[in-house]
Parts: sequence; C-alpha cells; structure tokens
Amino acid sequence: MKNTQNLPAASPLRSTPGRRTSLVALTLLLPGLAAQAMQPLITDDTGTQGAGVQQIELAAARARRSAGPARQTGDSLAATYTYGLTDTVDLYAAPTFLRMQADGSRTSGWGNTALGLKWRFYENEATGTSLGLKPEFVAPVSSRREARGLGDGRSSGQVTLLLSQQLPFGALHVNYAWGRQRDIDPTAGAINRRLSMALVWNIADDWKLAADVGLQQRQGVDATRQRTRYAELGVVYSLGPRWDLAAGVVRARDDQQPAVRTITGTLGLTGHF
Repeated sequence: MKNTQNLPAASPLRSTPGRRTSLVALTLLLPGLAAQAMQPLITDDTGTQGAGVQQIELAAARARRSAGPARQTGDSLAATYTYGLTDTVDLYAAPTFLRMQADGSRTSGWGNTALGLKWRFYENEATGTSLGLKPEFVAPVSSRREARGLGDGRSSGQVTLLLSQQLPFGALHVNYAWGRQRDIDPTAGAINRRLSMALVWNIADDWKLAADVGLQQRQGVDATRQRTRYAELGVVYSLGPRWDLAAGVVRARDDQQPAVRTITGTLGLTGHF
C-alpha cells in the first residue's frame, strides 16, 4: 500500500498572494492522504504486492483547517493503482481530484499525480525486520490549475526510507522522507522532511487498530522554517480475502503564531487482484 505524497496533514500555508494562498493551503492538505501506506495511515510499510499482483486503493478525505478566526475546508477523491513488478518491487500511480473552499472562494479540479516505486531491499525473516526505499515523482499541473490553487506547476519529488518490524501483536513502521516541492513561482518552493512512526495492532481476525505520529519540517527558499506535528487513529476491517475498508482521523498543529490546526477524516477501500 502506498504513500503517494508528502504529508498533507502537516503541510503549511505558503506565502503566495490573494485567493491562491488559502486554496493552496488546502491543496497541500488533501492529495493522497487517504490513499497512503496501509490505509488510512500516513506512515508507509515495506510490504509489497508480489510479482504480478495488482492493488487498487480508492479514498476520500475531508479536511478542516483553522488559524485564528479563519476557516478553510476541502475534499479529495484519490485512486492509487499498484502493480507488483517483482516480489520486492512495486510500481504505482496516484491521481487526485480536489474540491476546496476558503475565504469565500471555491475551486475544484485535478491535482498533481504521483508516480513511484517501492523496493524492499532487505528482509530478515528470523527477526521480522525489513527495510525499503521509495522514490517518487510528482507530475506538475498546468499553470492555469496552479493559479487556481490545485497543485504545483513544476515537477517535484521525494524519497522515503522505510523500516518495518513485526511484533507479537502486530507491527511497527518508521519512515524518514526528504522531498523537494516546486512550482512556477520560484519563491514558493520548499524542502520538506518528515519523520513518522506507526503501530498496528491485530485486535481480531478481521480487525486492525493503528496509531500514527509524526513531525514534518518545511524549509522555504527564503530559509524560513515551519514544523508541524500530527497524530492519527485508524481502523481497518477486512471485508474478505480481497477487500479492506479503512477509516481514520488526523489532527495536526504547526508552530506558527497563530497556530494552524487541522482535522482530517479519511475513508478508503483497498482491493487486491
């Protein structure tokens, strides 16, 4: 299962003028959030599909952001298609459709599409430890869609180092991600770093409970820095051998004054073929 973007729940407002400032903030909240990792988690695992196995993830997310008296809302619909190239390598593609409302303005349309792979390069069955690497390319949107706040107008990318440890009750997953975000406005780019950890409990044959926490730092081209912390609770129910249903709630807060607080709810369906 795939993490298709930088951490949306932990992304900050950009310093861009006018209507786009508010709408871009929501664009950063929504892409790929509910179609990441083991839905609904943000932290990814080292698991791959297996040679020739396909996976489809369908996800919906709703985000509400507040900074002082200001309020913003946004919705996304995302789909992630994954193909197992080998037993240890997956390829995936993840487009996202966005609908946002902020400061009396509304916009909707297709956002950035992520293309990437996940490679599990180390696995020790005796200890239950595995390591993986996930490079990702984010295709740009048109300048018109960028002006509407629907995404970045230049190509971006990130690479994530993955660690998974099997435990008697479930699993522990740890990520470190580094990415470069770019758009047509050269002053709006940034370097993003994320460190996160998730615990997954197998509470019953068909049920999993998960907790995910993380810290993301955004360093702008002007050397300003912003840190955002998030925490998530999620649940996964297996509908059968091929389908899983997942739901989660993410709360995030940054270190700015006034602080930006975000609550995001996610609902996803995952199928294997």
